[in-house]
Amino acid sequence: MKHILIADDHEAVRSGLRAVLEQRADWEVVAEANDGSKALTAAIESRPHVAIIDFSMPRMTGVEVARQIRDYPLQTEVLIFTVYKSGLLAQQAFEAGARAFLAKSDANRLLLAAVDALLAHKRFCSESCRDELDHGGEGADGRRRLTPREQLVVKLVAEGYSNKGIGAILNLSVKTTEAHRAAAMRKLEVNSTAGLVRYAVRSHLVEA
Repeated sequence: MKHILIADDHEAVRSGLRAVLEQRADWEVVAEANDGSKALTAAIESRPHVAIIDFSMPRMTGVEVARQIRDYPLQTEVLIFTVYKSGLLAQQAFEAGARAFLAKSDANRLLLAAVDALLAHKRFCSESCRDELDHGGEGADGRRRLTPREQLVVKLVAEGYSNKGIGAILNLSVKTTEAHRAAAMRKLEVNSTAGLVRYAVRSHLVEA
């Protein structure tokens, strides 16, 4: 049996994916998660062959989960699943260690093919994103300047967490969290929390 993890913060999406995936008799969904932190924990505990992870989830983006799965390391192939048809996001996903990037609008046609590709350790990308790879777009320069940890701090700021709360989630001291936040603000040339939130929304780190 091939084991699969599904991570998405909407239960209806997880149910729909499970129904499609389990059409294959030799595929089994062994774990589900509704935020990025839980997705990483589930991946470590269940060690699936494939993890299907939504890009925009609470606490940790799908790209950050992919990066940590790669760094752990786990023998898990990652598919980043998103509503955004963006070559820039696809590029980020691949750089983080994901091997597949699929727009949700393509899922009905391409989900099974994407998982087949992952099980064969081959790269897969939605047709709608291929032409945009490596070209970037609005917010690209800022995202490329921020380190992965700075991006994650900005995401958590936009989700309403305090510096103390962010430090608890990321296992950082408040002082270190403040340093990451200040560095992000300096690089993005913003001087307020509102500016960080606008950046996070524009860059799809959080949903508007």
